[in-house]
Amino acid sequence: MPCLRHTGLRPFVFFALGSLCLAASTAHAGLSYRLTQTQSQPGVQIELEGLLTNDTGAALSSPVARELTGQWVDAQGQVTPARFQLRTSPDAIDLPANTFTRMAWSGQVPAGAHGLLTLRLDGAADTLLALQVGAGALPGTQVAALGTDTPGTTAIPSAPPATGPAAATSTNGLSPFDTFRNAISPYEPIYFAVGHRDGANARFQVSFKYRLFSPDDPAHPGFMDNWYFGYTQTALWDLHSDSIPFVDTTYNPSLFWARDAIWSTADKRWSLGLNTGFEHKSNGKDEEDSRSLNDLYIQPQVDYRFDGGSTLSFMPRFKYYVWTDRDMDYRNALGYVDWKLRWAQDDGLVLSGLYRQGTQGRNATQLEAAWPLKRTFLHMNGHLYVQYFRGYGETLLDYDRKLSPQLRIGLALVP
Repeated sequence: MPCLRHTGLRPFVFFALGSLCLAASTAHAGLSYRLTQTQSQPGVQIELEGLLTNDTGAALSSPVARELTGQWVDAQGQVTPARFQLRTSPDAIDLPANTFTRMAWSGQVPAGAHGLLTLRLDGAADTLLALQVGAGALPGTQVAALGTDTPGTTAIPSAPPATGPAAATSTNGLSPFDTFRNAISPYEPIYFAVGHRDGANARFQVSFKYRLFSPDDPAHPGFMDNWYFGYTQTALWDLHSDSIPFVDTTYNPSLFWARDAIWSTADKRWSLGLNTGFEHKSNGKDEEDSRSLNDLYIQPQVDYRFDGGSTLSFMPRFKYYVWTDRDMDYRNALGYVDWKLRWAQDDGLVLSGLYRQGTQGRNATQLEAAWPLKRTFLHMNGHLYVQYFRGYGETLLDYDRKLSPQLRIGLALVP
């Protein structure tokens, strides 16, 4: 590959690809476990807590196991069956996008246990929990029945106060890292695609959003709980020139209010969402190559859920330019509306389209398709990604210049 001859570029390449992977790794829905106390006595009741996170960008419906089984293993390798019964309700959860909820199960420490025990849960091979039992351990306590005020949320008793480094937890009982992980999620697509137009080139994008406030009730977030900071960075990369330069990069921070479903029908077939806020775009250059604009926008989103397990989304973005140099004529080149349409199968094909209409025949069309590589012989993460672009505004530097059509293919971590 030609770029490997330029050793000065390698660190940046690895950093860029690593950033893509880090951003994509936040897109998940998963259940993690912890024991609410790390010390106990033989034969007493103990609580197992589960944290269900939904960072997928869509609502999640998930059953909750009424019973968890596993094995207690002592230092000598002796195995004792472990059984935990659900103490919280409900036994099924409808979790909105980019939220989390907790649940708890009750079990018993083996009557003859002593010393350090490890707990392995069936069906959770990557979970290994530790419990100190016997001499030097804190007395076990019977935990009162746990209640829930609203469906999908649960009150969990606090673990005994920690000391030393382990005490560095936030007020919601999570570590600072877990609090950060729960607040960050994908925003726009994340991809790296290569094409050929007057020589080899690549286009890539990294994007995420950060929830500014954590809701006390994830199933019913308040107005302030839906504020986000967003950041998207898109770059066009010249791969055929000797120095392999970046043609232009768009830096796009934003502050916005968003909610996936502010209204829905009783059968959840139709829903209406909203994203509205302020964004800034610039290319970080100076003098004649400098490009910068700001806009206030409102983006309603109408979703229709098909019986076959796919969703069609229509999400036009209406823009009003503010604090932007009128002489640059962004309004006429980039228009006032981005028309967006997306169709996505559950764990399958994703198709999306963007059309932007300016004045005097200036417009842009971008079409994208993605297919999960998990469903190919490669059985790997990510999506096979194809992008087609024609028209104006592929980069801020050339916002007023029409480029020839471009087809690129590559990897999408978030389609």
